Amino acid sequence: MTAFRGLFCVDAFTDHAGSGNPAGVCLVEQPAGQAWMQMIAREMNLSETAFVVRQRDGFSLCWFTPKAEIELAGHPTLAAAHILWEEGYLAPGEPVRFFTKSGDLFARQKEGRIELDFPQVPEEPAFAPVDLVGSLGVQPCHTGKNRFDWLIEVETEQEVREMNPDFLRLVKIPMRGVIVTARATTPGIDFVSRFFAPAVGVNEDPVTGSAHCCLAPFWQRRLKKDTLTAYQASERGGYLYLEIGENSRVRIAGNAVTVWKGQLKI
Repeated sequence: MTAFRGLFCVDAFTDHAGSGNPAGVCLVEQPAGQAWMQMIAREMNLSETAFVVRQRDGFSLCWFTPKAEIELAGHPTLAAAHILWEEGYLAPGEPVRFFTKSGDLFARQKEGRIELDFPQVPEEPAFAPVDLVGSLGVQPCHTGKNRFDWLIEVETEQEVREMNPDFLRLVKIPMRGVIVTARATTPGIDFVSRFFAPAVGVNEDPVTGSAHCCLAPFWQRRLKKDTLTAYQASERGGYLYLEIGENSRVRIAGNAVTVWKGQLKI
């Protein structure tokens, strides 16, 4: 059997290279130390790098930004599943089970996309700190937070697209990140968002799967829809196809493209 190792860069939540969110995927034959994985994530210098180890009945998975390990990440999970199929570690159509700090996560191929099965992480209404709102430069119509991030809703899609946060102020907010969202006016899209996480070394994440564990139930309640099409309006941009599942789960689907693959020499 082919050795389980390799280093890859995959653009996630897109069907063409140069858009979506680039993720590192590092296949390792045995569990690696946290310091080593953090070093590789700094070398990759992408918003997140996934580290995958084959297990008897699935794959262990963890994620690092250039600055820190995180508990839940969508686009590198999608990228990791893509590599497992593309490199032949799984047969076409064979589902993936990942063991992570956020419990068991699943991926499958469906209708030409990769669909992730993730836990919902809904927000609760909360008053946002003055420094947070000031650093974003927007006027919220709703503020809330979950265990990872702040959620800020604004009135228009244009406000989301034109935001220019003050990252020197935003980095002082003691949360993983900040989601800013609005109902979409662009045809074919239900809502737009952007995601900022300078506290973990990522000023703006191009397309954030885990943020949609919060956004999907949020917009389900507002739009009264169980299936949603989302667009993350970063400079690179990406589409996510969402479906509210049973037992407080959300299915997040998108495409992925391998940009390059290489070999570690350390």
